Amino acid sequence: MATEQELSDFLKGVDKRAFKRVVYAVRDTDAALDIVQDAMIRLAEKYAHRPAAELPLLFQRILSNATTDWFRRQKVRTAVMQSFSDLEEHDGGDAVDLLDTLEALQATQGTESAADALSRSQVLQAIDAEVQKLPARQREAFLMRYWEEFDVSETASVMGCSEGSVKTHCSRAVHALARALKAKGIVP
Repeated sequence: MATEQELSDFLKGVDKRAFKRVVYAVRDTDAALDIVQDAMIRLAEKYAHRPAAELPLLFQRILSNATTDWFRRQKVRTAVMQSFSDLEEHDGGDAVDLLDTLEALQATQGTESAADALSRSQVLQAIDAEVQKLPARQREAFLMRYWEEFDVSETASVMGCSEGSVKTHCSRAVHALARALKAKGIVP
């Protein structure tokens, strides 16, 4: 059974990564924040009695289900009500992740020239934009494997698919990102 401190530490350690993952999926920061908070509350209310080692996979499954539920609710709302979103202008520009930017600025404060900071910021924005363009399953597998640092079996368990599917999704995501970034002149 996870102690209250273990649960608290787990939630503090996963919040930013979970938020980033959901923002990539729903493309709405307010909705992403709500989804992550709901998933955290659900974990604390229903699964606090589970061992601490089980919390990461349980949370990822809850988060995936909460995101799917959000998409379902959006679909119902669109079907029932007239969609006003077609009347709004959608901004296709680069999204800036304020949390990552703030952390990066704090880590490099005073050690980086303005030109280097601008260049780094532009590269990060380009990578972020390309990750957002990935198909949903590829993006989910990629983020879980390389952002959340889950192994293949854990990722397969959370995504509800085979390990081979996870490997395929990750491979396709990595190759698509490499091609897109190389086309923009960004090479490792």
